Amino acid sequence: MAAGDASADDADQLAQQLSNPVANLISVPFQFNAAFGGGPDDDGQWYTLNIQPVIPISIAPDWNLIVRTIVPIMGREDVSPINPSEWGFGNTLQSFFFSPKAPTAGGLIWGVGPAFNYPTTTDPLFGPSEWGAGPTAVALLQRGKLTTGVLANQIWSFEKTDEPGGINATFIQPFVSVALGKGWTANANIQASYDWIGEQWTAPLNAGFSKVFSIGTQPMSFALNGTYFLARPDGGPRWGVQPTLTFLFPTGKK
Repeated sequence: MAAGDASADDADQLAQQLSNPVANLISVPFQFNAAFGGGPDDDGQWYTLNIQPVIPISIAPDWNLIVRTIVPIMGREDVSPINPSEWGFGNTLQSFFFSPKAPTAGGLIWGVGPAFNYPTTTDPLFGPSEWGAGPTAVALLQRGKLTTGVLANQIWSFEKTDEPGGINATFIQPFVSVALGKGWTANANIQASYDWIGEQWTAPLNAGFSKVFSIGTQPMSFALNGTYFLARPDGGPRWGVQPTLTFLFPTGKK
């Protein structure tokens, strides 16, 4: 099979759907995050591969349930003097968005529902091993080539909510993207999280471009973002890169 562009109309439509977290589109992104510039000697390296399938399910004539799962495979090099090299799994986050199939009269697209934290972490360095849950929501507007919106969640652990080793975290992700034509998109987002127990913000700004293409009959997208940390814990990373390969499976319905 040869690689090439999807048709211009199909590529642009898929690119617009990708900009919408609750679109009626099955997608399987493999997002690799590499961050640098922290640790005891400023040479620490943070690696995270997020496998994050998004599956829409029609539950009523006018409603979809969007199931979004994030499974992180993580690595840390020269971050901790005690464990200079550590690899394993982080906690799994699964979100369920109940979303109308059609935008509101004003063009608002939204979804709301619960999110769950599953304790799949293999090391305390990758997060507390605690069950947790809380609300999640997303809202966005798509006007022509411009998409703007915000996604947020709040997770509390079932135990130790306000103690070390527990989870009390807020995540807020404002995002914007501009369709450039022929499947190209310019995008930016801030993945801001606040740890209420440690009273610490972590806020990487990601910005870059993505392109929808096809290999044979399989539509895909590749994105490449640069990352700069607007806020970080002491010893945290300063900058990074974020390539993402996404497999797309159109449902045949808008």
